[in-house]
Amino acid sequence: MKPIFKYLPLLALSVLMISCKKDDLAAKKEKLETLKSNLASISTEIRELEKELSDLDPEFAAQNKKPILITTAAVRKGEFTHFVEVTGSVLSKKNVSISSEISGRILQVSAVEGMRMAKGQVLAVIDSEGIQRNIEEMENSLSLAKTIFEKQERLWKQQIGTEIQYLEAKNRKEGLEKSLASLKTQLSKAYIRAPFNGTVETVQARLGELVQPGVPMFQFVGESDLFIEADISESYVGVLQKGDSVEVAFPSLGKTFNTKVSAVGAIINPNNRTFKVEVFLPQIGGLKPNMISVLKIQDYKNPSSVVVPSHLILSDNRGDYVFVVENDTAKKKYIVRGMSTGNETEIKDGLVGTEILVDKGFREVGDNFSVNIAQL
Repeated sequence: MKPIFKYLPLLALSVLMISCKKDDLAAKKEKLETLKSNLASISTEIRELEKELSDLDPEFAAQNKKPILITTAAVRKGEFTHFVEVTGSVLSKKNVSISSEISGRILQVSAVEGMRMAKGQVLAVIDSEGIQRNIEEMENSLSLAKTIFEKQERLWKQQIGTEIQYLEAKNRKEGLEKSLASLKTQLSKAYIRAPFNGTVETVQARLGELVQPGVPMFQFVGESDLFIEADISESYVGVLQKGDSVEVAFPSLGKTFNTKVSAVGAIINPNNRTFKVEVFLPQIGGLKPNMISVLKIQDYKNPSSVVVPSHLILSDNRGDYVFVVENDTAKKKYIVRGMSTGNETEIKDGLVGTEILVDKGFREVGDNFSVNIAQL
């Protein structure tokens, strides 16, 4: 039994050490809980105090916010142009209504709608039998008149007969020649021909119909002398002038080119309060009358403007403004905007052109907000 009693002091010491460690661990846990409780109470007190200060001092509220990550954009200083954008239609100065100059029944209609015709090509033929018979009779009468005139002329040269007889024979021959030429002219009018190269727009003539002079038979549109006509709001009266630059786009052809205003209307349409503008159209393949085009007519130009992206302009009760970056802080700058074109707006007042604008993140910042500029 002695060996057991030999180890009793060591065993008691171990139990005592374990008991002390447990007491120390419990104390630390209790202290941790106490600190956490105090931290929660202090944090709550800090938040309440910050809120009170923010309500009383806006500058403190701005400074107390975390910096907002943004990107920037530079104000552009240089030329600014504005365009009036309208829709126009291609027209032809050679858009004519073709009718007959003589009366008669239609014997033939060669043209159909949409057909391209060359100058002089026959569109229709009108019955001319009566004219042809008159020509035959006139040719016979002229033949006799020529024979009489020739004989009378030979006699007159031989000083046989009177001068009156010679002059009467000459006058009759010349009169019949003029009458025959007139009949042949009428006969040529029985053939309705294309006045120039172009396209048959509409056909009113019908085979077998009886036509009268002046009654429309065909609507014919030429392929040359094309121009664009557009209606412009009367608010631009005095702004647009003959010779102004125009950018013309044909969406159906995928073509864009520059040209000039060739004419400006002098009358306001009372129905839509617009006036007509004609734009010169150069020779370009594929263009057809009534084709739709988009016109961009320059109505304003400033070679030294201050320009900002339009989407960065905000508004409040006081007016329009943008955010600029100064010393890592967003500053609200009130501006006076001018015209806008595309995605740019001219600034009339409020900026000098050297400012750095808040770009991405401009809706998250406020006046005097701290910002961090992202490194792209």
